[in-house]
Amino acid sequence: MTHMASAGGDTSADNVGSAGGESVAPQPYRLTDIAGPLDRDELTSIDAWWRAANYLAVGQIYLMANPLLREPLQAEHIKPRLLGHFGTVPGLNLVWVHANRAIRQRGLNAVFVAGPGHGGPGPNACGWLEGTYSELYSHIPQDAAGMGALFAQFSFPGGVPSHCAPETPGSFHEGGELGYSLLHAFGAALDNPDLTVFCVIGDGEAETGPLAGSWHANKFLNPARDGAVLPILALNQYKIANPTILARIPEQELVSLMRGYGYEAIVVSGSDPTAVHQAMAVAVDTCMERIAQIQRAARGGSDGARPVWPMIVLRTPKGWTCPPVVDGDPVEGTFRAHQVPLPGARSDAGHRAVLEQWLRSYRPEELFDELGRPVSELLDQVPEGDQRMSANPIANGGMLVRDLNLPDWRDFGVEVATPGGSSHEATRVLGAWLREVTRNNPDNFITFAPDELASNRLQDILEVTGRNWQAEIGEYDEKLDRTGRVIEVLSEHMCQGLLEGYLLTGRHGVFTCYEAFIHIVDAMFNQHAKWLDASAGVPWRRPIASLNYLLSSHVWRQDHNGFTHQDPGFLDVVLNKKPSIVRVYLPPDANTLLSSYDHCLRSRHYVNVVVAGKQPQADWLSVTDAAEHCARGIGIWDWAGHNDDLGTVPDVVLACAGDVPTLETLAAAAILRDRLPALRVRVVNVVDLMRLQPQDEHPHGLPDSEFDTLFTHDRPVIFAFHGYPWLVHRLTYRRANHDGLHVRGYKERGTTTTPFDMVMLNDLDRYHLVMDVIDRVPSLGERAAGLRQEMVDARWEARAWTREHGEDIPEVADWSWPY
Repeated sequence: MTHMASAGGDTSADNVGSAGGESVAPQPYRLTDIAGPLDRDELTSIDAWWRAANYLAVGQIYLMANPLLREPLQAEHIKPRLLGHFGTVPGLNLVWVHANRAIRQRGLNAVFVAGPGHGGPGPNACGWLEGTYSELYSHIPQDAAGMGALFAQFSFPGGVPSHCAPETPGSFHEGGELGYSLLHAFGAALDNPDLTVFCVIGDGEAETGPLAGSWHANKFLNPARDGAVLPILALNQYKIANPTILARIPEQELVSLMRGYGYEAIVVSGSDPTAVHQAMAVAVDTCMERIAQIQRAARGGSDGARPVWPMIVLRTPKGWTCPPVVDGDPVEGTFRAHQVPLPGARSDAGHRAVLEQWLRSYRPEELFDELGRPVSELLDQVPEGDQRMSANPIANGGMLVRDLNLPDWRDFGVEVATPGGSSHEATRVLGAWLREVTRNNPDNFITFAPDELASNRLQDILEVTGRNWQAEIGEYDEKLDRTGRVIEVLSEHMCQGLLEGYLLTGRHGVFTCYEAFIHIVDAMFNQHAKWLDASAGVPWRRPIASLNYLLSSHVWRQDHNGFTHQDPGFLDVVLNKKPSIVRVYLPPDANTLLSSYDHCLRSRHYVNVVVAGKQPQADWLSVTDAAEHCARGIGIWDWAGHNDDLGTVPDVVLACAGDVPTLETLAAAAILRDRLPALRVRVVNVVDLMRLQPQDEHPHGLPDSEFDTLFTHDRPVIFAFHGYPWLVHRLTYRRANHDGLHVRGYKERGTTTTPFDMVMLNDLDRYHLVMDVIDRVPSLGERAAGLRQEMVDARWEARAWTREHGEDIPEVADWSWPY
């Protein structure tokens, strides 16, 4: 273990005294002579960069005019709404400039991840100093006018957010996504052997569950094949109002914790800039050399033992360099520095005077020339071209994304001589195709699963690769491989975060999960969808590969695990997002699943959610018919209805979406054909759920005329749906025949029971669908009373059989399409 003692200066708030009701501005400092790897010139240059970035960060939070303080600061120079966060910014800027030194000295290919929430002023400032901001935004040149524009746009209507949003050059992680920074960093490093990711983790963020699990991502990083991640745990002691746990535990306990995770911690601690710069230089140099040693050994044919990776614990004051005291209360080094240390700067002359002194404490006259351009001393710290972290193409993954080499899915389809004449496990069929996708794309495609790859029937992938595993491999372990293309870890957060980092930096992947437990990453999905949406509006961002979910072990076949495993509500969460971003597919059989997933893996900049069962299920469509049906997204299955001839209007429409609802709908259609042969029945199957929406609501939406052609203007529609019924109503509420639509779906009734008992519990079964038809088709009336009573009796018989025999009644379990 390498452990560096304090670099000088007390970082606790306890030594900050009160000055009554007064406010105290920070004082300019001068560098001292503390020995270290930085000579005087380099130390001066690095510190100048740090001061300049801090100055630019404060300016972004407060100023809308007078960016270089060429005149006394007036109220009209201050923004009317002060929005932003300064507390974490000095630490981010410190890491950035020391990372730049390593990039220049070692020729690194590096990117930067800013984990602390709302740290955007720091990377914005660094991007402007590196010139990237001006290259991407011509209205923000690298001069006084550009500095003013940089300041004015920050957290301002029509401007940029306060965190590292898609608008931020060099960012592929939004700082407000607390808990995901380290996962995004490791995801970026996978299959990027020359990449170094400098990942700053906020100590508030480090308290989250996803981040706590993220430390284990080093068990999936192969130094022979992957890049490196340098975690920098930024401890500034406080969140919004409370101290942080990792900043308050004893240092030896913290170092031991990191050692237990598999990291060698180097501690940099202090508040004196000279001492911290020297200590940070030592720490970064040590880490870079250790990483190089690990990679040289792995790439030179070492025994493959999992290395202990280096990391840095950076302990500096919250709001370092901001006013020590405001209105008599300590600020620097306390929770009060978290956001805006001087909230009254526009209206309070005292605050405004302290703000001006604060800005001048960075000595901007030494940092920017008469035209407002960074002086050469600052520009000396900038790496060249794409080596700038703010300009690295890896952080704009769409620039690098390559199309997958996809085998023809039709070659993996199942033979369907007659509808329902055979059955397959749909996801098992898909797994054979994904096996070849994996084989064909050995450095560009990874499958992620929370220990559920085989459970979800995708184990054929393991015929061409193993499960990525860098930890100890035991005698009885199976399919573990240092170079595996499958990552299984029992954390949905880790699967999602690693995949996001992989996609955001230009690659492809799949995340398969039990349907009920995908809710664990609701917030992560939400953030990623918003990132995609915002990125689409940034001209220099390029579309990335879609985030592809495969949800199996779904609500209707979790009969063995019970109520806690039965929840289709992720669909409702997904459909809250922008129509331009989200897609939902409910393929009814194996061939439609293949066709749907081929489309998903070819798509760009979407979130695709595919729900498919893993249990044996009837094959309804041939490869040719499946391709046509999926291309339409919705369609009439004329072979399943009856008396639905051209030129006639059906008496009832039976609609379905999802594999089990499709089965029950077809079984109901068969009963109606047999018992009510004169009834005109149309069967409509929906694969692409977005087709239900109007054309002006979603790009896949059906025009009203086409929707009315399928579902009629006024005839009853009985819709059997995979998820919660109200979702279909929500998608179709504007349609002409919405009042005629009756939806059956999951009603939050579940238990450990048989498959058919599950659908009966929720009134989705074939018998209840027939009853719905009888109840809603006026022409039937009393004529079908006997059939309705038979359906009621059939339900009771099926339930009684289940209770007595522990399995479904044979007439249901052995049913197949009879026509």
